[in-house]
Amino acid sequence: METFNHKLNTYLESWMGPRDQRVRGWLLLDNYPPTFALTVMYLLIVWMGPKYMKHRQPYSSRGLLVLYNLGLTLLSFYMFYELVKAVWHGGYNFYCQDTHSAQEVDNKIIKVLWWYYFSKLIEFMDTFFFILRKNNHQITFLHIYHHASMLNIWWFVMNWVPCGHSYFGASLNSFVHVVMYSYYGLSAIPAMRPYLWWKKYITQLQLIQFFLTMSQTMCAVIWPCGFPKGWLYFQISYMVVLIVLFSNFYIQTYKKHSGSQNKEHQNGSLPLTNGHVNGTPSTKSTEHNKLRVD
Repeated sequence: METFNHKLNTYLESWMGPRDQRVRGWLLLDNYPPTFALTVMYLLIVWMGPKYMKHRQPYSSRGLLVLYNLGLTLLSFYMFYELVKAVWHGGYNFYCQDTHSAQEVDNKIIKVLWWYYFSKLIEFMDTFFFILRKNNHQITFLHIYHHASMLNIWWFVMNWVPCGHSYFGASLNSFVHVVMYSYYGLSAIPAMRPYLWWKKYITQLQLIQFFLTMSQTMCAVIWPCGFPKGWLYFQISYMVVLIVLFSNFYIQTYKKHSGSQNKEHQNGSLPLTNGHVNGTPSTKSTEHNKLRVD
């Protein structure tokens, strides 16, 4: 196995350049196979989990969901706060920041970004909760693609560009996750659900995040500072893909649903705004209310 890892690392370095030695020995970062294997296990659970749960009762997991979402809210807030504080006091350049120009700040950023990478592994639990609760309609291509790709992308980021210009997207995403996981933590408490009105704005916030990240990445292309351009082009490409996928999700989930409600009003039908008619739950409306994208 060591021989395989050595050959793989040699191949990656011949293709992508030398790895950043500041993260050597850090958990999960020395070799790529563990991260890849965890992703394969995730995809296998996504495939086999719903089959296993098909003839079983869904688990409520309400208390565990509250704790899980609270934990991720706190972790996301910690990462956002620490990144912004380090960048602000360290004098990082907004338009472009190299990975070896501010040693003390770089080291702080690297430590926080390792937690950001590791949080992508923790977030696999999002999908596992869907499976246990039999909310299979929420396990969409977008959901799986986003979760599986982020962990792997950030393994490479941590090994080649673990600071500098890499901070911006992680900072924005951590802020968005503070809003998102606090919402889902509160929504796991039935008494709080009537007061949670901002769900659709989470997707809007995510789209704003992608546009801002893409724009800030373009700044480093226009005003280069030595940050590897290959990473910048990849970041822009990935943001474009996410913008397309999340925009499609937003249109399918909110715009079409809103249009169908307006049509029902025009036809004199009672809109299923609360998911119930004559005390009977509406499956379609319930699924819409629960639909989640991270």
